[in-house]
Amino acid sequence: MDQTQQTVTRALLARMASGDESAAAELLPLVYGELRGLAHAAMGVDEAQTLQPTALVHEAWLRLQGSGVNRAYDNRAHFLGVAAKAMRSVLVDHARRRAALRRGGERERLPLEDVVELFEQSAPDLLGLDVALEKLAKVDDQLARIVELRFFGGSSVEDTARALGVSEPTVVRGWRVARMWLRRELES
Repeated sequence: MDQTQQTVTRALLARMASGDESAAAELLPLVYGELRGLAHAAMGVDEAQTLQPTALVHEAWLRLQGSGVNRAYDNRAHFLGVAAKAMRSVLVDHARRRAALRRGGERERLPLEDVVELFEQSAPDLLGLDVALEKLAKVDDQLARIVELRFFGGSSVEDTARALGVSEPTVVRGWRVARMWLRRELES
């Protein structure tokens, strides 16, 4: 960067600090290339990244221009350091949103009637399951009780083990065996 650009940048940063709104619009073209370089560096090689460098620069720029943001920068390096921190913040927020989506963050809440209807459409054949469970109880009562507690009661492995007075590994093995047995029974 030549001396003239540094002087202009310093003057624009001083104008921004004093509250001149037009200074930011004049500054952006002067630092845009460096901001994109920061964006590429900040994003690294994350293959799962859905945010593009241009979008990252724009989002960070909006945060830098937001209300309540201190716009007093000592120099160009200080400004770029603050911009890099804003980009990091944008990336962290973006990663949190992606993680929330993977955990069902945007699932739609449904009225109870709709949930019942969806369950009836996608639920296993409860009558067939009941018959199969009765058969399983004759073969191994403990396996049938594990299914009742886990499937119908929604109990955790720990709670099921406590209720049956057995170890957690016993419940895990029993749950696996019971599911295989029931699947085979329901398919026939």
